[in-house]
Amino acid sequence: MTVTSEPRIGTRRAPATPGTLPLLGLLTVLGGQFLAIVDVFIVNVALPSMGAELHMSRSSEELIVAGYGLSYALFLVLGGRLGDNIGRKRLFLIGMAAFTLTSLACGLAPTPAVLVAARVAQGASAAMMVPQVLGTITAATTGAARAKAIGAFGATGGIASVVGQLAGGVLVAADIAGSGWRPIFLVNVPIGILALIGAARWMPGTRSEIRSRLDLRGTMLLGLTVLLLMVPLLEGQSLGWPLWIFAPLLAVPFAALAFFRTQQRIEHSGGAPLLAPSLLRMPSLRRGLLVSVPFFLGWGGFTFGYVFALQQGLGFSALECGLALVPLGLAFLTASLSAPRLVNRFGGRVMRIGILVQLAGLIGIGITVFLAWPDVGIAAVAPWIAAIGGGNGLVMGPLFRVVLADVPTERAGTGGGTMTTVQQISLAIGVAGLGTVLNAFGTSGMHAGFSTLVVVVAVLSLIFAIGSRVLPEPR
Repeated sequence: MTVTSEPRIGTRRAPATPGTLPLLGLLTVLGGQFLAIVDVFIVNVALPSMGAELHMSRSSEELIVAGYGLSYALFLVLGGRLGDNIGRKRLFLIGMAAFTLTSLACGLAPTPAVLVAARVAQGASAAMMVPQVLGTITAATTGAARAKAIGAFGATGGIASVVGQLAGGVLVAADIAGSGWRPIFLVNVPIGILALIGAARWMPGTRSEIRSRLDLRGTMLLGLTVLLLMVPLLEGQSLGWPLWIFAPLLAVPFAALAFFRTQQRIEHSGGAPLLAPSLLRMPSLRRGLLVSVPFFLGWGGFTFGYVFALQQGLGFSALECGLALVPLGLAFLTASLSAPRLVNRFGGRVMRIGILVQLAGLIGIGITVFLAWPDVGIAAVAPWIAAIGGGNGLVMGPLFRVVLADVPTERAGTGGGTMTTVQQISLAIGVAGLGTVLNAFGTSGMHAGFSTLVVVVAVLSLIFAIGSRVLPEPR
């Protein structure tokens, strides 16, 4: 397969070949991924401020988080397919422009309804942009350069999840010109403009030579499956778990089966399904996706639950919550930057060591909080939260590297979109499920609720540690 550049009016360009992604181009596309992930998490510490100013209900606050995450997850695979068809650079530019505009709409939103609608549109814009990152890396790099770039992709996602919560706390506390929470969205505007300029200048134009029709039926069935799963998890607690809320959960397996069979029929007839079942016959992709689910469930649930417990249980301010995440972020950054070199030397053991370090941090923070509550200070949990971040950093990059190792170049966008969809859906389920656990205990029972959350995340980490032994070597 030859990777060709996108056509430009009035200009003839040589085909883009592997190895044509310059450092500034890589930093630009990773910047798009960074913005998209930051906006998954940046609202966590700002929700109380938003709710107070806009007089939001608890369900509206949940939709601020869920609206972005759901639209982001639902359109990721479609975004990968569109990038393969019309050009990854072109769709990255479209997605970044839309993301910048919808960020402005979020920052200026006068009512909860406008904010929720803008967040949904912002998530869809991110879904058009993010699959082009992995697609471009896979199509324009080879060998060690590709391994390092994919490692940087995994690290960027994790760092962004931490920076999002820290930046949210800092910006809310700064209250720039009396704007309160609004700068958490408005800051995306100048960054988005710079990213557009950088992408136009340094991002290589790549796409698959094989153009295929969009699988709209598959997209709708995938969307239905995700919505049937997520809506009860996100809204069940606020509605008091009425009996009817369990009906969508019971329908999830049937919707998922209908989606999979539709994909099989399309592929068998020579068409191009949204998610080709043949991709799942690749051991690295199939095993990697299955094993990654508990890892991302725990990571999403812990990062949300930790901040929730600090704010609702201990009365931390938004800035204090952000500062409480600094040790995690620094440890994650250090570990994730070291992970590619360590993997080249020690192979898959790096991931297993990383998850055991995370598990040790979870046990430590669980015991510390249990014994010291409610007199829990940032210094007391700093070593344990750093262990959690460092362990996670040793897992994230190598995991992406393993999952995507055998994906062919012509399916780069679809493969990357599939992996990121699984990641985002798992993160969202972790937030919804473990957030429901914390809400069930209430403010007065936050001590027990956080302890329960830590136990659940520790079990998920242990499941990943066991499952990671079946993954191929990432070297």
